[in-house]
Amino acid sequence: MLVVHHLETSRSQRILWLLEELGVPYQLELYRRNPATRLAPPELKRVHPLGKSPVVTDDGEVIAESGAIIEYLVEKYAVARGGDLAGLEPQRGTAEYRQCRYWMHYAEGSLMNWLVMKLVFMTIPRQPMPFFARPIARSICGGVQRKLIDPNLEQAGAFIEQHLSRHRWFAGDFLTMADFQMSFAVEALLARSSGPELPRLQQYLAGIRARPAYQRAEEKGGPVVIRT
Repeated sequence: MLVVHHLETSRSQRILWLLEELGVPYQLELYRRNPATRLAPPELKRVHPLGKSPVVTDDGEVIAESGAIIEYLVEKYAVARGGDLAGLEPQRGTAEYRQCRYWMHYAEGSLMNWLVMKLVFMTIPRQPMPFFARPIARSICGGVQRKLIDPNLEQAGAFIEQHLSRHRWFAGDFLTMADFQMSFAVEALLARSSGPELPRLQQYLAGIRARPAYQRAEEKGGPVVIRT
């Protein structure tokens, strides 16, 4: 049986959403973060040497990395799907295919770098340290966020907002692999953004959160991001 090794409040939530949309039976192995460090438990290294999530095991094969897992699941289980799942992988050579591939790479190659940095620099001042060091850490981390991280996140938000003003889904009129890959990034961006309102992103997120499959995935895997 297909097994999803799912770390709470992590990017593996989008794998659960995809499987719920596809109606593929799977076993869920849930891992809790260390409450002090928020890191993944060492048990994940028994599944994959890097000890990261998501990881799936299927027919004796271990597949890691969200994008690779999404492509694997769509190639294997999405054959002859109808309705709004018919175009999960757009036809090669089309504009939709190129858009799908772009957003599949953009999610992790560009956007998540800044979102991870945002989370790290928000978290550092809250860590145990001598009382006299906390104001210094707060000042340095706040400056990095204001001068470097936040401007890049605002630029990313405006870029995605403009794209979604012209498209229902990331690759066009139909749900594709790109929407699953981008879903966590959209959740995190809206949770961490301190810039202008992003109504198109809010509308997009409300749309995917209204899907029964998304709701089932969240019920099984827990909240997608911790909002701080």
